[in-house]
Order: sequence, then structure tokens, then C-alpha cells
Amino acid sequence: MRMLASAGVLVGFCGGGGTPLFSGSEIEWLTPQSEYRPTEYIQGWLKFWFDDAQRLSVAKRFQHARVQYIQHIWDKDRELKAENFFVDDSAIASAIDGYVNGIDTAQKAGDLLQREALLTKQLYRYAAKTTQYSDFTRDHQGTDIANGFLNHGNYLAYGLAATTLWVLGIPHGFAVMHGKTRRGALVFDVADLVKDAIVLPWAFVCAKEKMTEQEFRQQILQKFTEHKALDFMFEQVKQQALHENQS
Repeated sequence: MRMLASAGVLVGFCGGGGTPLFSGSEIEWLTPQSEYRPTEYIQGWLKFWFDDAQRLSVAKRFQHARVQYIQHIWDKDRELKAENFFVDDSAIASAIDGYVNGIDTAQKAGDLLQREALLTKQLYRYAAKTTQYSDFTRDHQGTDIANGFLNHGNYLAYGLAATTLWVLGIPHGFAVMHGKTRRGALVFDVADLVKDAIVLPWAFVCAKEKMTEQEFRQQILQKFTEHKALDFMFEQVKQQALHENQS
């Protein structure tokens, strides 16, 4: 612990594979006594956060990054292509183009949330059709395997997002898109960067193959590692935290 403290390393408790199973808030970090982490990220975040227009701008940049990540991962992942997920499919290309065009015209975070929900619904429809998962309806309380895998995978993404924010020292309450009064809302903002690109398609593929919960978990963790999801989250949060200082 003395060596970890001298290096400024945070020690935490989490689920297997480095991310919690049940809730992103399960991670509890023990900060070393020699706590000299740079404060530039929280200072940069707070510099823009109290301004509605600047906060909306960051939310829009997050959404552009999210779409680019979907396009990059779906184009790169050979296993996804083998399952007939193609980012240049007309239905996907049309949905993404429509969302991208709507991002910059959004007047408030609520507009972005509505358009985001529409995009995700279109991705659900495409994934269900591609995997022949008939009559799918997204239901967080649903007992079918696809809804269960979506919930499970999303929690894993929340764990990575919570880790990113804890390490950078940015409190979870300073959201840019989800409700400002919702505890942990920034975790949802950051997790959204990778959920549609990785969790969504593999939830349907693994459901089609009737994988167990543990097999699905290992598949998602493997894809998070393969596509450097945690690195991507860190990069995006750091860029937005420092963006206003650089402008």
C-alpha cells in the first residue's frame, strides 16, 4: 500500500473482470494518503458545466464520438460481420445519418435524449431482425434472454464509466445529458459512448446462441478489451474536460 500510495494509485473493489455485475456504484475507491492526482480534469469540467450552452456542446461532442465509435467497431469487428452486422447496411446508415444530422440542431439536452432513443430503437430493430429474434421489445424488467443480456452488459459498461470518472476525479453528478438531479447521471453519459457499439449487438448474438449469463459476461468483457472501450472513455472525458480550456 505504501508503494501504491507513493505512485498515486487508486485501489478499488469491483466484480470479476474489472467491472461490477450489479451496479456501477458498487465500486468504492480508497484514495492514497499521498493524494496528488492532477486536478485539471475536475477544474476543466466545472469551468463549462455551469453554462447551459457549453454543457450542451459537450453533450453533442459525446454523441458524435459515440456514433463514430459505432461506425469504427462495426466496421472493424470481423466476428460481428460474420453475424451479418454491417455498418454500411442501408437501414443502419440511414439511422446514423439521420441522428448525426439531428445532433447539431438540438436546442437542449432533452432533444438529444429523444433523438438518441430513436436511434437506439432503430438499432434494436436491426439487431433483432439480423439475429431473427422475433417480437423483441425493450423492457428493463423483461425476463427474456435478450433483455437480460442488455441489462447485464449495460451494467458492465456503467462499471467502466464509473471507473473512468473516479480515476479522473470527476463527480458522477455533473452530467451533461442525463438529468442533472439524477445521482450518477454522468456515469450513464459516459457509458453511452460504448453501449450501442458493443453491448447491443452482442446481447442479441449471444441470446441467439443461447449462451449462459457467465458466457455472455466473458464475451462482453473480451470485446471491451479488444476494442479498448475503457481507453476510449478516458480519452473522451479528458478531451471534453480540457476542451474549454484550450479554446
